[in-house]
Amino acid sequence: MATIKEIQTLLLGVDRLDHPLFLDLQEDSRQGVQKLLQQRRKQLEAERVEQERLEALMSLEKDLYSQGVEWIAGVDEVGRGPLAGPVLAAAVILPQTSRIRGINDSKKLSKKKLLEMYNTIKEEAVAIGIGRVEAEIIDQVNIYQATKIAMKEAIQNLGLVPNHLLIDAMKLDLAVEQTSLIKGDARSQSIAAASIIAKVERDRLMEAYDQEFPGYDFANNVGYGTPSHLAGLRQLGPSPIHRKTFAPVKDF
Repeated sequence: MATIKEIQTLLLGVDRLDHPLFLDLQEDSRQGVQKLLQQRRKQLEAERVEQERLEALMSLEKDLYSQGVEWIAGVDEVGRGPLAGPVLAAAVILPQTSRIRGINDSKKLSKKKLLEMYNTIKEEAVAIGIGRVEAEIIDQVNIYQATKIAMKEAIQNLGLVPNHLLIDAMKLDLAVEQTSLIKGDARSQSIAAASIIAKVERDRLMEAYDQEFPGYDFANNVGYGTPSHLAGLRQLGPSPIHRKTFAPVKDF
């Protein structure tokens, strides 16, 4: 009879829930074996659910690939709502076979998971482009137009020309086929990847600004109007990276 440790090793090699080993081990009366059996079943079920979620996230991309589209760029932005700092956009082209376990809308990821996904995307991506529009330009053209400018810049900085754009809730006046998706970062792996890249890049930028313009707690609020940020505004007034047309900044 196999030891519990030997059975644990055997179970690691099981890759489906209907594997014959599960049926054999059901007859084993040892409590330790049944615990291992239950754990492995839960793991495989979780893997199945995640795989189904990833395939659903890839449904739009797979449809486009089946039509002969080669390069699909997901496009998303971060930073439309803050009182300070730039709006930053990312465009990401992933390989057709890419399935990144755990990828999701950047707003739904912990900081640790966000960085893990960021590094994985950087390793897997065929191309990544970043676009950035500063507060001064946001004040001149408004945040909606600034977001479009940032997205166009990100696409231009990809280094190759995409055949199709999947964009989160935006249409761009570019001569490229595109699909605009409401809550696209929860519906497309490509857009989710772009949201993660944009989020991490902008957070790092705001951490650097916190050193350059101390007193507003930019490292923690990334420009959003938190109590500590508003306290800094009352004490110091607006910094050079504040959006002067945004309330309550304009009141100071």
